Amino acid sequence: MRETLRLIYSVFKVRIGLAIMLTALAGLAMTPGPSVPAWQVLALAAAVLASSAAAGAFNQYVERDLDARMARTRGRPFVTGVFRPGAPWLFGIASLLVVAVGGAALAINWVAALHVFLGAFVYGVVYTVWLKQRTAWNIVVGGLAGSFAVLAGAATVDPVPGPVPMLMALTLFLWTPPHFWSLAMGLKKDYAAAGVPMLPVVVGDIRAARIIFCHTVAVVAASLTPLLFGAGWIYGLAAAAGGAGFIFASIRLLVRPDVRTAMANFHASLIQLSLLLLGAIAGHWAGA
Repeated sequence: MRETLRLIYSVFKVRIGLAIMLTALAGLAMTPGPSVPAWQVLALAAAVLASSAAAGAFNQYVERDLDARMARTRGRPFVTGVFRPGAPWLFGIASLLVVAVGGAALAINWVAALHVFLGAFVYGVVYTVWLKQRTAWNIVVGGLAGSFAVLAGAATVDPVPGPVPMLMALTLFLWTPPHFWSLAMGLKKDYAAAGVPMLPVVVGDIRAARIIFCHTVAVVAASLTPLLFGAGWIYGLAAAAGGAGFIFASIRLLVRPDVRTAMANFHASLIQLSLLLLGAIAGHWAGA
């Protein structure tokens, strides 16, 4: 039972789903307006987590042949045969998404539900099916998945997003490419062997490091812009600290574009996002 739960956890990418859920809660926290009842906050969190889980499972279902060609993913359950692909899986995934979107529509509003759906659709269909194996700019468009989570949170407070949640959505859109390109640089041989045109595979490490650095600067600049529209000092401190670490790691990658610095930049991006989201939520709770 424990092993089965572990495999389900990995197939539905619950860890990533929790990060997306936190992103939605940060979008809610950064949106000025009336207080949202606790049950609606819980409904938002559950809907975003469920929709992200559905998209994650669909990603693994669709990519099982690709996963078999990569050392990092060839142990996934759909590849090893522990989970057998078929109609029941597709029905379960679709049902989970319907429940997530329908629940958001009933508990919150149709705008939040639309953003919940679009986040899953962009990751599951646009990125996974349409773009990932066709273009090096796949993850640029895929970055919209995180942006829709922010907007779902914002729509829980106000269906018409103001400048702060829009800037947060922009930050998430800009953050995803340097985050994932850093990972792709660290695993370049794996992606090259599988024939996936991730940016470092297509343009090489040196040029990819330059592009990653430019994106990192843009991410940090975007993350600080909400301060011009009233974001509090807790958010500002978290954004500045995380941004400084991300830029420093990207400079190191620029100077020495190798596997070690690429993975260090990947982890710096995670720290930066975590501080950003926690700063947004903590600032809202503290009223600062």
